[in-house]
Amino acid sequence: MTTLDLGSVTAPSSVGYDRLTRATADLEPPFAVVDLGALTANADSLVARAGGKPVRLASKSVRCRAITHAVLKRSGFRGVLALTLAEALWLASDVQDVVVGYPTADLEALRQLATNAELLARVTLMIDDVDQLDLIERATPDGPPIRVCIDLDASLRLLGGRVHLGLRRSPVHSPRDAVALARSIVKRPRFKLVGVMAYEGQIAGVGDNAGSLVNRLQIRGVQLASGVELRKRRAAAVAAVREVADLEFVNGGGTGSIELTTSEPAVTEVAAGSGLYCPTLFDTYRGFRPRPAAFYVMSIVRKPTPSHATVLGGGWVASGAPGTNRLPTPSWPKGLSLTGLEGAGEAQTPLHGPGAAILSIGDRVWFRHAKAGELCERVNELHLVDGDQVIATVPTYRGEGKAFL
Repeated sequence: MTTLDLGSVTAPSSVGYDRLTRATADLEPPFAVVDLGALTANADSLVARAGGKPVRLASKSVRCRAITHAVLKRSGFRGVLALTLAEALWLASDVQDVVVGYPTADLEALRQLATNAELLARVTLMIDDVDQLDLIERATPDGPPIRVCIDLDASLRLLGGRVHLGLRRSPVHSPRDAVALARSIVKRPRFKLVGVMAYEGQIAGVGDNAGSLVNRLQIRGVQLASGVELRKRRAAAVAAVREVADLEFVNGGGTGSIELTTSEPAVTEVAAGSGLYCPTLFDTYRGFRPRPAAFYVMSIVRKPTPSHATVLGGGWVASGAPGTNRLPTPSWPKGLSLTGLEGAGEAQTPLHGPGAAILSIGDRVWFRHAKAGELCERVNELHLVDGDQVIATVPTYRGEGKAFL
Protein backbone atom coordinates (compact mmCIF):
# COMPACT_ATOMS: atom_id res chain seq x y z
CA MET A 1 0.00 0.00 0.00
CA THR A 2 1.30 3.45 -0.96
CA THR A 3 2.38 5.56 2.02
CA LEU A 4 1.31 9.20 1.79
CA ASP A 5 2.82 12.10 3.68
CA LEU A 6 0.49 15.08 3.76
CA GLY A 7 2.91 17.14 5.81
CA SER A 8 4.60 18.74 2.82
CA VAL A 9 1.45 19.38 0.80
CA THR A 10 0.59 23.03 0.17
CA ALA A 11 -3.05 24.05 0.23
CA PRO A 12 -4.11 25.93 -2.94
CA SER A 13 -5.93 29.23 -2.65
CA SER A 14 -8.69 28.04 -4.99
CA VAL A 15 -9.81 24.95 -6.90
CA GLY A 16 -7.58 25.77 -9.88
CA TYR A 17 -9.05 23.60 -12.63
CA ASP A 18 -6.37 24.83 -15.04
CA ARG A 19 -3.72 23.47 -12.65
CA LEU A 20 -5.55 20.16 -12.22
CA THR A 21 -6.03 19.87 -15.97
CA ARG A 22 -2.29 20.32 -16.57
CA ALA A 23 -1.46 17.74 -13.94
CA THR A 24 -3.74 15.11 -15.47
CA ALA A 25 -3.20 15.82 -19.17
CA ASP A 26 -1.68 12.38 -19.81
CA LEU A 27 -4.49 10.43 -18.12
CA GLU A 28 -7.24 8.80 -20.14
CA PRO A 29 -10.84 9.53 -19.02
CA PRO A 30 -12.78 8.44 -17.16
CA PHE A 31 -10.61 8.98 -14.10
CA ALA A 32 -10.92 10.37 -10.58
CA VAL A 33 -8.69 12.96 -8.95
CA VAL A 34 -8.05 14.08 -5.39
CA ASP A 35 -6.41 17.47 -4.88
CA LEU A 36 -4.19 16.78 -1.87
CA GLY A 37 -3.77 20.44 -1.04
CA ALA A 38 -7.52 20.91 -0.71
CA LEU A 39 -7.89 17.64 1.18
CA THR A 40 -5.20 18.66 3.67
CA ALA A 41 -6.82 22.04 4.21
CA ASN A 42 -10.15 20.33 4.78
CA ALA A 43 -8.59 17.91 7.28
CA ASP A 44 -7.10 20.82 9.22
CA SER A 45 -10.47 22.57 9.16
CA LEU A 46 -12.24 19.52 10.63
CA VAL A 47 -9.73 19.39 13.48
CA ALA A 48 -9.99 23.12 14.16
CA ARG A 49 -13.78 22.96 14.20
CA ALA A 50 -13.66 20.07 16.69
CA GLY A 51 -12.14 22.41 19.28
CA GLY A 52 -9.67 19.98 20.79
CA LYS A 53 -11.83 16.86 20.76
CA PRO A 54 -10.60 14.03 18.52
CA VAL A 55 -12.13 13.41 15.10
CA ARG A 56 -12.98 9.79 14.32
CA LEU A 57 -12.60 9.32 10.57
CA ALA A 58 -15.74 8.00 8.83
CA SER A 59 -14.16 5.60 6.38
CA LYS A 60 -17.24 5.17 4.17
CA SER A 61 -16.72 8.80 3.13
CA VAL A 62 -13.15 8.07 2.01
CA ARG A 63 -13.06 4.44 0.73
CA CYS A 64 -9.34 4.56 0.06
CA ARG A 65 -6.92 3.06 2.56
CA ALA A 66 -3.95 5.19 1.52
CA ILE A 67 -5.88 8.41 2.20
CA THR A 68 -7.39 7.03 5.41
CA HIS A 69 -3.94 6.20 6.78
CA ALA A 70 -2.48 9.54 5.73
CA VAL A 71 -5.27 11.47 7.47
CA LEU A 72 -5.06 9.36 10.64
CA LYS A 73 -1.40 10.36 10.96
CA ARG A 74 -2.42 13.99 11.34
CA SER A 75 -2.84 15.49 14.79
CA GLY A 76 -6.48 15.64 15.88
CA PHE A 77 -7.67 12.43 14.24
CA ARG A 78 -8.12 9.24 16.25
CA GLY A 79 -9.71 6.01 15.13
CA VAL A 80 -12.08 5.00 12.35
CA LEU A 81 -15.85 4.73 12.08
CA ALA A 82 -16.44 1.93 9.57
CA LEU A 83 -19.61 1.14 7.66
CA THR A 84 -19.66 -2.66 7.99
CA LEU A 85 -18.01 -5.29 10.17
CA ALA A 86 -16.27 -6.83 7.15
CA GLU A 87 -14.71 -3.45 6.36
CA ALA A 88 -13.75 -2.95 10.00
CA LEU A 89 -11.95 -6.31 10.17
CA TRP A 90 -10.02 -5.45 7.03
CA LEU A 91 -9.03 -2.00 8.27
CA ALA A 92 -8.16 -3.29 11.74
CA SER A 93 -5.16 -5.15 10.35
CA ASP A 94 -3.32 -1.85 10.70
CA VAL A 95 -5.76 0.52 12.49
CA GLN A 96 -5.96 0.01 16.24
CA ASP A 97 -9.38 1.55 16.92
CA VAL A 98 -12.31 0.80 14.60
CA VAL A 99 -15.96 1.29 15.55
CA VAL A 100 -18.57 -0.29 13.29
CA GLY A 101 -21.16 2.42 12.70
CA TYR A 102 -24.11 0.10 12.09
CA PRO A 103 -25.35 -3.18 13.60
CA THR A 104 -24.29 -6.34 11.80
CA ALA A 105 -25.83 -9.71 10.93
CA ASP A 106 -22.70 -10.93 9.10
CA LEU A 107 -22.19 -14.30 10.78
CA GLU A 108 -18.94 -15.11 8.99
CA ALA A 109 -17.42 -11.78 10.01
CA LEU A 110 -18.63 -12.24 13.58
CA ARG A 111 -16.90 -15.61 13.80
CA GLN A 112 -13.73 -14.11 12.38
CA LEU A 113 -13.85 -11.36 15.00
CA ALA A 114 -14.51 -13.75 17.87
CA THR A 115 -11.53 -15.98 17.10
CA ASN A 116 -8.91 -13.26 16.74
CA ALA A 117 -7.57 -11.62 19.90
CA GLU A 118 -6.06 -8.67 18.03
CA LEU A 119 -9.34 -7.90 16.27
CA LEU A 120 -11.29 -8.22 19.52
CA ALA A 121 -9.07 -5.55 21.04
CA ARG A 122 -9.44 -3.19 18.08
CA VAL A 123 -13.02 -3.52 16.83
CA THR A 124 -16.22 -2.29 18.51
CA LEU A 125 -19.68 -3.40 17.33
CA MET A 126 -22.80 -1.20 17.25
CA ILE A 127 -25.85 -2.36 19.24
CA ASP A 128 -29.37 -0.97 19.55
CA ASP A 129 -31.44 -4.09 20.31
CA VAL A 130 -31.13 -7.13 22.55
CA ASP A 131 -31.98 -9.29 19.54
CA GLN A 132 -28.63 -8.27 18.09
CA LEU A 133 -26.95 -9.52 21.26
CA ASP A 134 -28.78 -12.81 20.90
CA LEU A 135 -27.65 -13.18 17.27
CA ILE A 136 -24.02 -12.50 18.17
CA GLU A 137 -24.12 -14.98 21.04
CA ARG A 138 -25.57 -17.68 18.80
CA ALA A 139 -22.90 -17.05 16.16
CA THR A 140 -20.03 -16.83 18.68
CA PRO A 141 -21.03 -18.68 21.85
CA ASP A 142 -17.53 -18.82 23.35
CA GLY A 143 -14.52 -16.58 23.68
CA PRO A 144 -13.35 -13.31 25.22
CA PRO A 145 -15.80 -10.39 25.56
CA ILE A 146 -16.74 -8.49 22.41
CA ARG A 147 -16.57 -4.70 22.58
CA VAL A 148 -19.92 -3.01 21.89
CA CYS A 149 -21.31 0.53 21.61
CA ILE A 150 -24.93 1.65 22.10
CA ASP A 151 -26.49 3.59 19.21
CA LEU A 152 -28.71 6.29 20.71
CA ASP A 153 -31.28 7.64 18.26
CA ALA A 154 -30.69 11.35 17.71
CA SER A 155 -33.86 12.25 15.81
CA LEU A 156 -36.24 14.92 17.01
CA ARG A 157 -39.61 13.45 18.01
CA LEU A 158 -42.59 15.69 18.66
CA LEU A 159 -46.20 15.19 19.71
CA GLY A 160 -45.52 11.98 21.54
CA GLY A 161 -43.55 10.53 18.66
CA ARG A 162 -46.19 11.21 16.01
CA VAL A 163 -43.78 13.62 14.31
CA HIS A 164 -40.32 12.21 13.53
CA LEU A 165 -37.63 14.59 12.20
CA GLY A 166 -34.39 12.84 11.38
CA LEU A 167 -33.08 9.46 10.32
CA ARG A 168 -34.81 6.16 11.06
CA ARG A 169 -31.98 4.57 13.00
CA SER A 170 -31.94 3.17 16.49
CA PRO A 171 -35.03 2.26 18.56
CA VAL A 172 -33.06 3.49 21.61
CA HIS A 173 -34.30 7.06 22.03
CA SER A 174 -34.76 7.97 25.68
CA PRO A 175 -32.28 7.78 28.56
CA ARG A 176 -34.49 5.03 29.95
CA ASP A 177 -34.12 3.04 26.71
CA ALA A 178 -30.36 3.51 26.80
CA VAL A 179 -29.85 2.41 30.38
CA ALA A 180 -32.15 -0.60 29.91
CA LEU A 181 -30.05 -1.77 26.97
CA ALA A 182 -26.84 -1.03 28.88
CA ARG A 183 -28.01 -3.24 31.75
CA SER A 184 -28.84 -6.04 29.32
CA ILE A 185 -25.35 -5.79 27.85
CA VAL A 186 -23.40 -5.80 31.10
CA LYS A 187 -25.34 -8.82 32.37
CA ARG A 188 -23.91 -10.87 29.52
CA PRO A 189 -20.27 -11.93 29.94
CA ARG A 190 -19.98 -12.19 26.15
CA PHE A 191 -19.93 -8.39 25.84
CA LYS A 192 -18.09 -5.34 27.12
CA LEU A 193 -19.91 -2.00 26.83
CA VAL A 194 -17.37 0.68 25.91
CA GLY A 195 -19.20 3.46 24.10
CA VAL A 196 -22.32 5.42 23.16
CA MET A 197 -22.94 6.92 19.73
CA ALA A 198 -25.63 9.29 18.45
CA TYR A 199 -25.65 10.64 14.88
CA GLU A 200 -27.78 13.76 14.44
CA GLY A 201 -28.31 13.41 10.69
CA GLN A 202 -31.02 16.08 10.57
CA ILE A 203 -28.32 18.59 11.61
CA ALA A 204 -25.04 17.14 10.32
CA GLY A 205 -26.38 15.89 7.00
CA VAL A 206 -28.77 18.64 5.87
CA GLY A 207 -27.54 21.93 4.42
CA ASP A 208 -29.24 25.00 5.84
CA ASN A 209 -28.59 27.42 2.99
CA ALA A 210 -30.36 25.94 -0.04
CA GLY A 211 -33.73 26.56 -1.65
CA SER A 212 -36.17 29.33 -0.90
CA LEU A 213 -35.96 31.60 2.12
CA VAL A 214 -38.91 29.76 3.64
CA ASN A 215 -37.16 26.41 3.15
CA ARG A 216 -33.94 27.69 4.68
CA LEU A 217 -35.72 29.14 7.70
CA GLN A 218 -37.65 25.90 8.24
CA ILE A 219 -34.47 23.83 8.18
CA ARG A 220 -32.69 26.19 10.56
CA GLY A 221 -35.64 26.14 12.93
CA VAL A 222 -35.74 22.34 13.01
CA GLN A 223 -31.98 22.14 13.50
CA LEU A 224 -32.02 24.68 16.33
CA ALA A 225 -34.84 22.89 18.14
CA SER A 226 -33.23 19.51 17.58
CA GLY A 227 -29.85 20.69 18.84
CA VAL A 228 -31.35 22.03 22.07
CA GLU A 229 -33.40 18.87 22.68
CA LEU A 230 -30.56 16.45 21.84
CA ARG A 231 -28.04 18.26 24.03
CA LYS A 232 -30.20 17.60 27.12
CA ARG A 233 -31.28 14.08 26.16
CA ARG A 234 -27.81 12.90 25.15
CA ALA A 235 -26.31 14.20 28.39
CA ALA A 236 -28.96 12.41 30.44
CA ALA A 237 -28.56 9.16 28.50
CA VAL A 238 -24.77 9.19 28.77
CA ALA A 239 -24.91 9.94 32.49
CA ALA A 240 -27.35 7.07 33.02
CA VAL A 241 -25.24 4.62 31.01
CA ARG A 242 -22.09 5.68 32.85
CA GLU A 243 -23.77 4.52 36.04
CA VAL A 244 -23.84 1.04 34.50
CA ALA A 245 -20.56 0.86 32.56
CA ASP A 246 -17.20 2.61 32.34
CA LEU A 247 -17.43 4.18 28.90
CA GLU A 248 -14.32 4.82 26.81
CA PHE A 249 -15.95 7.19 24.33
CA VAL A 250 -19.15 9.06 23.41
CA ASN A 251 -19.32 9.69 19.67
CA GLY A 252 -21.58 12.14 17.87
CA GLY A 253 -22.10 14.41 14.95
CA GLY A 254 -20.74 14.57 11.44
CA THR A 255 -19.07 17.05 9.12
CA GLY A 256 -22.08 19.37 9.16
CA SER A 257 -22.46 19.65 12.94
CA ILE A 258 -18.95 19.48 14.40
CA GLU A 259 -18.98 22.70 16.40
CA LEU A 260 -22.45 22.09 17.82
CA THR A 261 -21.72 18.47 18.73
CA THR A 262 -18.34 19.02 20.34
CA SER A 263 -19.77 21.85 22.46
CA GLU A 264 -21.69 19.21 24.44
CA PRO A 265 -19.72 18.16 27.55
CA ALA A 266 -21.12 14.63 27.25
CA VAL A 267 -19.51 14.10 23.83
CA THR A 268 -15.86 12.98 23.84
CA GLU A 269 -15.29 12.71 20.07
CA VAL A 270 -16.91 13.59 16.76
CA ALA A 271 -17.18 11.54 13.56
CA ALA A 272 -16.42 13.14 10.19
CA GLY A 273 -15.21 12.14 6.76
CA SER A 274 -17.22 13.74 3.95
CA GLY A 275 -15.63 17.10 4.67
CA LEU A 276 -12.31 15.79 3.37
CA TYR A 277 -13.53 15.44 -0.22
CA CYS A 278 -16.23 18.15 -0.02
CA PRO A 279 -18.91 16.77 -2.35
CA THR A 280 -21.60 19.11 -3.62
CA LEU A 281 -24.03 18.35 -0.78
CA PHE A 282 -21.73 20.42 1.44
CA ASP A 283 -22.03 23.51 -0.73
CA THR A 284 -25.25 24.40 1.08
CA TYR A 285 -23.99 24.92 4.64
CA ARG A 286 -23.66 28.39 6.19
CA GLY A 287 -21.30 27.53 9.03
CA PHE A 288 -18.28 26.32 7.10
CA ARG A 289 -16.88 26.22 3.58
CA PRO A 290 -14.66 23.24 2.78
CA ARG A 291 -12.67 23.16 -0.46
CA PRO A 292 -13.70 20.80 -3.26
CA ALA A 293 -11.03 18.08 -3.30
CA ALA A 294 -12.46 15.12 -5.25
CA PHE A 295 -13.43 15.12 -8.91
CA TYR A 296 -14.01 12.83 -11.85
CA VAL A 297 -13.33 13.54 -15.51
CA MET A 298 -15.21 12.41 -18.62
CA SER A 299 -14.65 12.92 -22.37
CA ILE A 300 -16.92 14.67 -24.86
CA VAL A 301 -17.86 12.12 -27.54
CA ARG A 302 -20.84 13.80 -29.23
CA LYS A 303 -22.10 17.20 -30.33
CA PRO A 304 -25.79 16.53 -30.99
CA THR A 305 -26.38 20.26 -31.57
CA PRO A 306 -24.07 23.29 -31.60
CA SER A 307 -25.31 24.15 -28.08
CA HIS A 308 -25.04 20.63 -26.61
CA ALA A 309 -22.04 18.46 -25.80
CA THR A 310 -22.32 14.86 -24.60
CA VAL A 311 -19.90 12.89 -22.43
CA LEU A 312 -19.71 9.10 -22.48
CA GLY A 313 -21.20 7.77 -19.24
CA GLY A 314 -21.17 10.14 -16.30
CA GLY A 315 -24.29 8.95 -14.51
CA TRP A 316 -22.69 8.55 -11.11
CA VAL A 317 -25.73 9.39 -9.03
CA ALA A 318 -25.52 9.46 -5.23
CA SER A 319 -27.70 7.52 -2.79
CA GLY A 320 -30.54 8.97 -0.76
CA ALA A 321 -34.00 10.33 -1.47
CA PRO A 322 -34.29 10.96 -5.25
CA GLY A 323 -33.76 14.57 -6.23
CA THR A 324 -31.57 16.85 -8.30
CA ASN A 325 -29.22 17.29 -5.34
CA ARG A 326 -28.14 13.65 -5.79
CA LEU A 327 -26.91 14.26 -9.33
CA PRO A 328 -23.27 14.97 -10.16
CA THR A 329 -22.41 18.54 -11.10
CA PRO A 330 -20.40 19.47 -14.22
CA SER A 331 -18.02 22.00 -12.69
CA TRP A 332 -15.43 22.72 -15.38
CA PRO A 333 -15.47 24.26 -17.94
CA LYS A 334 -17.89 26.79 -16.55
CA GLY A 335 -21.35 27.27 -17.94
CA LEU A 336 -22.41 23.62 -18.17
CA SER A 337 -25.64 22.06 -16.91
CA LEU A 338 -27.34 18.69 -17.08
CA THR A 339 -30.46 18.46 -19.21
CA GLY A 340 -33.80 18.02 -17.51
CA LEU A 341 -34.81 15.09 -19.71
CA GLU A 342 -31.73 12.88 -19.42
CA GLY A 343 -29.89 14.12 -16.35
CA ALA A 344 -26.74 12.07 -15.71
CA GLY A 345 -26.97 8.82 -17.66
CA GLU A 346 -25.37 5.40 -17.51
CA ALA A 347 -24.40 5.52 -21.21
CA GLN A 348 -24.26 9.23 -21.88
CA THR A 349 -24.74 12.60 -20.21
CA PRO A 350 -25.71 15.49 -22.50
CA LEU A 351 -24.69 18.94 -21.30
CA HIS A 352 -25.96 22.33 -22.36
CA GLY A 353 -25.37 25.95 -21.50
CA PRO A 354 -22.85 28.58 -22.64
CA GLY A 355 -19.90 26.30 -21.93
CA ALA A 356 -21.20 23.51 -24.16
CA ALA A 357 -20.99 25.60 -27.32
CA ILE A 358 -17.19 25.84 -27.15
CA LEU A 359 -16.57 22.16 -26.41
CA SER A 360 -15.35 19.80 -29.12
CA ILE A 361 -15.10 16.03 -29.47
CA GLY A 362 -12.33 14.78 -27.17
CA ASP A 363 -12.50 17.71 -24.75
CA ARG A 364 -12.81 16.91 -21.06
CA VAL A 365 -15.38 17.83 -18.47
CA TRP A 366 -14.71 17.84 -14.72
CA PHE A 367 -17.52 16.69 -12.43
CA ARG A 368 -18.09 16.78 -8.69
CA HIS A 369 -20.00 13.98 -7.01
CA ALA A 370 -22.93 14.69 -4.70
CA LYS A 371 -21.72 12.41 -1.85
CA ALA A 372 -18.19 11.72 -0.72
CA GLY A 373 -16.98 8.13 -0.69
CA GLU A 374 -19.49 6.80 -3.21
CA LEU A 375 -17.34 8.19 -6.01
CA CYS A 376 -14.77 5.52 -5.17
CA GLU A 377 -17.23 2.73 -5.97
CA ARG A 378 -16.98 3.84 -9.63
CA VAL A 379 -13.20 3.79 -10.08
CA ASN A 380 -10.32 1.47 -9.25
CA GLU A 381 -7.86 4.23 -8.41
CA LEU A 382 -7.50 7.84 -7.37
CA HIS A 383 -4.89 10.10 -8.94
CA LEU A 384 -3.45 12.35 -6.25
CA VAL A 385 -2.41 15.84 -7.30
CA ASP A 386 -0.09 18.15 -5.39
CA GLY A 387 0.28 21.52 -7.07
CA ASP A 388 0.31 20.78 -10.79
CA GLN A 389 1.63 17.22 -10.64
CA VAL A 390 0.18 13.78 -10.05
CA ILE A 391 2.41 12.53 -7.23
CA ALA A 392 0.76 9.14 -6.65
CA THR A 393 -1.98 6.85 -7.87
CA VAL A 394 -3.63 4.78 -5.14
CA PRO A 395 -6.33 2.09 -5.20
CA THR A 396 -9.83 2.63 -3.93
CA TYR A 397 -11.62 -0.14 -2.05
CA ARG A 398 -12.87 -1.30 -5.43
CA GLY A 399 -9.33 -1.25 -6.77
CA GLU A 400 -8.30 -3.55 -3.95
CA GLY A 401 -11.13 -5.93 -4.82
CA LYS A 402 -13.35 -4.90 -1.92
CA ALA A 403 -17.09 -4.21 -2.20
CA PHE A 404 -18.41 -4.08 1.36
CA LEU A 405 -21.81 -2.55 0.72
